[in-house]
Amino acid sequence: MNKSELTEAILKLKAEKRAVILAHYYTRGEVQAVADFVGDSLALAVQAQKTDADIIVFAGVRFMGETAKVLCPERKVLLPVPEADCSLAQSCSGEQLAAFKAEHPGAVVVSYVNTTAAVKAHTDVCCTSSNALQVVESIPADREIIFAPDQNLGAFIESRTGRRLIKWKGCCHVHDRVTAAQIEALKAAHPGVKVLVHPECRPEVVALADVAGSTAAILNACAGDDKEYIVVTENGILWEMRRRYPDKVFHAVELECDYMKMVTLENIYRTLKDESPEVEVPTEVADAARRSIERMISL
Repeated sequence: MNKSELTEAILKLKAEKRAVILAHYYTRGEVQAVADFVGDSLALAVQAQKTDADIIVFAGVRFMGETAKVLCPERKVLLPVPEADCSLAQSCSGEQLAAFKAEHPGAVVVSYVNTTAAVKAHTDVCCTSSNALQVVESIPADREIIFAPDQNLGAFIESRTGRRLIKWKGCCHVHDRVTAAQIEALKAAHPGVKVLVHPECRPEVVALADVAGSTAAILNACAGDDKEYIVVTENGILWEMRRRYPDKVFHAVELECDYMKMVTLENIYRTLKDESPEVEVPTEVADAARRSIERMISL
């Protein structure tokens, strides 16, 4: 089937099976186009909890499907590409975080949502790049905080809150490879154009930003009067930017997450047709992980 036929077949199956498709901003444009909801990690977690669909198809990476299953244990959650992983999630296991916690007794554990359910199960409260500052600021000043696994986001939080975090040494392999020299070159080529940077980038890159924030914050920043923006995050976001702001120009660093781009119309169609592969999370892990996610959503 061609793209148009696949799109039509997906929409038909979705209606027949009372399914909903949730997609991250970093997936392919044609994937975002068939989704019922497109968002960042926080918005997708909230939407998963809200839906009354019988089936949730998660167009994203593995930890996102796990999060949806943890929040919606009674629903069938399908993940088109189970092998689509995340370098952040890979950088910290549940066992490793448990051992790290033992070295810092009494510390509050804040984990980025880009983690496995096993890590979330050892976490006091999760966060996303959208609400990380709010989560950390909600913790009493006299408590130590372990922040895992993104050291760059941790450094960003420290710079904005003045809190010292005990940071896990992990990073997003996509954002971490951006250099200050690349941003300086873009600024020189486009003088006066605002720079929008995701805080998973290195501190020296974030320091060059006019706006540093989550994908949702970056999108909202483009609603201003400026006609051009320099965008420093995964390039899947450009599809939504151009949809929302067709008259604006975006200059992007070439950043692509191979894992996110593994999700295609073909495997979404196959997943809906076969109702497989299905995400499963052990009950005891899911119950512990759910508490940390729900604490995040409640803030």
